[in-house]
Amino acid sequence: MPITPFHFGPGAALHAIAPRHVSFLAFCAANVLIDIESLYNLVNRREPVHAFFHTYVGATLVVLGLAGLFWLLGRSPLKRLCGRLTLRPVAIGAALGAWSHVLLDSVMHRDIQPLWPFSTGNALQDWVSLPVLHGACLASALFALVWMGVRKLLRSP
Repeated sequence: MPITPFHFGPGAALHAIAPRHVSFLAFCAANVLIDIESLYNLVNRREPVHAFFHTYVGATLVVLGLAGLFWLLGRSPLKRLCGRLTLRPVAIGAALGAWSHVLLDSVMHRDIQPLWPFSTGNALQDWVSLPVLHGACLASALFALVWMGVRKLLRSP
């Protein structure tokens, strides 16, 4: 299923560990943008479902596009949309989101060629079972919730 929330668990964990350095919003945006391609391909019955943006080259273009969009927003009358974010955590969050998306989907989906155009193979296919992969994503989300909760408790008077 495109735009799966399982991808957000690792992003939540990374943001929980380094909140000033990793934008969770950019992490999620990169994941959603990559899966728009899959949704389009599913709706239009196109193969492969996981195509260009599920490669590291395509994912890198998503990162550059998100960073560029943020940079433009920060210099426009709409800069209030950016809040207190700076370009660095947005770029880091987008990169971690896009590249982890390709990595996780490479384990899960048979139609991915993550290193295209350099290689048409997928050495990570079935590296771990689907239940283990989903469990790891859920565990990382749970870790993030616990970590943020503990941090909030420690900061409370």
